[in-house]
Amino acid sequence: MIGFVFPGQGSQQVGMGKIFSETYDICRETFEQADEALGEPISRLCFDGPEEGLRLTENTQPAVLAMSVAVHRLLKSRGFSPDLVAGHSLGEYSANVAVGTLSYADALRTVRRRGIYMQEAVPVGKGAMVAVLGLDAEIVRQACEEVADGEVVSAANLNAPGQVAVSGEKGAVTRAGVRSKELGARKVVTLQVSAPFHCELMQPAEDRLAPELRALVVSDPVVPVVANVDAQPKKSGVEAVEALIRQVTAPVQWESVVHRMIADGVTTFVEVGPGKVLRQLIRQITKSVRVTHVNDLESLEETESILTS
Repeated sequence: MIGFVFPGQGSQQVGMGKIFSETYDICRETFEQADEALGEPISRLCFDGPEEGLRLTENTQPAVLAMSVAVHRLLKSRGFSPDLVAGHSLGEYSANVAVGTLSYADALRTVRRRGIYMQEAVPVGKGAMVAVLGLDAEIVRQACEEVADGEVVSAANLNAPGQVAVSGEKGAVTRAGVRSKELGARKVVTLQVSAPFHCELMQPAEDRLAPELRALVVSDPVVPVVANVDAQPKKSGVEAVEALIRQVTAPVQWESVVHRMIADGVTTFVEVGPGKVLRQLIRQITKSVRVTHVNDLESLEETESILTS
């Protein structure tokens, strides 16, 4: 079985999708549709930057989605389809577009607003995120609880064994990083993010996004989407949308998502979209599956070889 996984914010890079757009009509059309849906040339930002513009959350989210959908459509046109899908945070929207839950145009407009709502939920400078490396998730949670002192701080991304992101109010996140080091963390890295994602500080963003998502016309996915929020496969459009709503404030259970996909029979994972962060995480989680990615022509050729072998 094949699992397609779709990257989230942080995987963007200037130039992404340009060679695909120049080489394949289906990719060029996908980027043109994104420009049309958003009423501005997001494709130009993907292809030519500037980087600071692409890094703005309200631009990053539709840009990564457009790139991921373009790559998925290219793979589909060449005869490759998944048996299960998942996406990391924002990538769960790409996954739902790929399997028909959401229309591409609706998803683009929704993730643009999602980016704006997330940015506006917390004043700049109030929140922070760090990556804690070399410590079990339970001990990271313990560190957060010990230092919270009435402030918001929690595990936000359970990405792989020994790789947990912490999110919350700046002072509490700093204290959690220090406490994690005391408890044995190998390293604590400050993440360059525009807001403290996947924690309760994002509740205003979830509250604004929920009615908009519930108002969209959705369909049941053609194959299940394994959701970030609980690592369970969503088989109806309504279930999939509710999972997208809840993931704004809930931690990303990525390690559990991967284990669930393997338990359901996935033996080959393909990261579909910019970067190769998920490929690296999956390799940290397990050595028992094949993992590849598609973000340029060389990786496309390599992946086609793996999927047809």
